[in-house]
Amino acid sequence: MSASTLERTAQKRLRRTRSRAVSHLPALAVSSLKPHEYDLEPACISLVCPSCRTWVPINKPDSLRPKLVPHHTEPAGTEDPVRCPGSHRLVVIDMDIERWWQRLTEGVAETDGRRSNRVTRKPKTAVVPAVTQILSPLLDAAAALKMYEAHTKGCATCAPSGRERCVDGGRLAYLVAHKRRTEPAGRLALTIKEELTEQREQGLWLLRALQWASTADSVRRADIQRAHDALVAMLHPLNPVKSDAPQLSKWERADVMSAITMLATKVEQLRR
Repeated sequence: MSASTLERTAQKRLRRTRSRAVSHLPALAVSSLKPHEYDLEPACISLVCPSCRTWVPINKPDSLRPKLVPHHTEPAGTEDPVRCPGSHRLVVIDMDIERWWQRLTEGVAETDGRRSNRVTRKPKTAVVPAVTQILSPLLDAAAALKMYEAHTKGCATCAPSGRERCVDGGRLAYLVAHKRRTEPAGRLALTIKEELTEQREQGLWLLRALQWASTADSVRRADIQRAHDALVAMLHPLNPVKSDAPQLSKWERADVMSAITMLATKVEQLRR
């Protein structure tokens, strides 16, 4: 076979940018950009392209002529994309990467250590209720009237005519009027509640009695059968089947007879 008929296969080459093209735009200095528009971290040195305002990596940042990698202005996957004029633009890294990294670390630490400017509101102090307000649920109309009369006698502001009152006197007067107005309805509601509670208890008692009546016969039969079985078991030692069976002593026989008498009385009571 001749050498011309051999199939030639291209060797796989390492993919890298080999273009010598240089953008017509002037070289871009990193120091001319704002601090948030470039990233000098060694893992991925990149910056914001001034032409399309997108983040673009820098090709060979350690070489003599670092350039922006070729990129498009449209999102990836767009048909007929247009290449950005900032592609292959020369970049001048005129900043010390180690110094930039140190300043970035110090800035992050300083930002994390700042105090929050959130305003913490003080809790509002609750108003302490007056003594009459605390005792209002515990007093009836007669007790409120006695408190009002005692206050009127000892207070210089509250006049006997009742036209002028102090703060406590006004509260007591309102409490007396309120109790007189609402006490009959409260008593009626309490009476109705007590009657409903009594009817509920009577209904539960009647229901319990009906339930017990429905099962009383079966319970009585079970009790009679249980007592009968115990009675048969106690009569067995008194009349042994075998002649050589052990005999009960006088005291044991007396105990068994007493228990038999009690069981017989119980069975008779259950059968009534």
